[in-house]
Amino acid sequence: MSGGKKAKRAAEAEHKATREAAKLRNNPIVAAVGAASEVADQPPLVALGLGTLALGALLRRPALARSGARMLAAHAIATGVKTLLKRGVDRTRPARALKDGRHRLTKGRGGGDTDFNSFPSGHTAGAVTVAEAVARDNPRAATPARLAAGAIGAMQLPRGAHYLSDVAVGAAIGWLSERIASAALAAGERAFVQMRANRVEAIAEDEAEAHPS
Repeated sequence: MSGGKKAKRAAEAEHKATREAAKLRNNPIVAAVGAASEVADQPPLVALGLGTLALGALLRRPALARSGARMLAAHAIATGVKTLLKRGVDRTRPARALKDGRHRLTKGRGGGDTDFNSFPSGHTAGAVTVAEAVARDNPRAATPARLAAGAIGAMQLPRGAHYLSDVAVGAAIGWLSERIASAALAAGERAFVQMRANRVEAIAEDEAEAHPS
């Protein structure tokens, strides 16, 4: 079987599975849990990062403040990447496809119709980003945070909001964004420490010249 036929069959299987899952979107439990998953939308996650950063600064706990900064930096990267992809790809959300009986996957037109920006899952990207940031700074919370992110991603299917591939790509964006942000923060911390060390050394040299023994 050619690669094109395999890809087509895989896409058809994904659409069929997602359609079946999305039929549950009006179930009261699915609707309630789906509404709860909105905690992974951009404003709540930004608020969480800012709150963590502020609390760490207020309590003079550098590790907590660092965790907040990591959340914000990683989430900003993930948001930028998923926004570019959403603008570049028009894909019908499963709930809309069920309603219209048609699925569209085309080059993005830059439109603002949210019914056609299924790819990728921003909620999943954000949830995974923050979960990974929490896991890095607080290993004890790693498992609950990752389970919560996984649940948010999985819930996008029965909600009719995303296809499995949307969720998978969103998770990859979140994971990679946290790694990039953490590498950047680590480099910044090393540069700051080196700058302080150089400053202390310079002051010591100036004092030695001013007060020779």
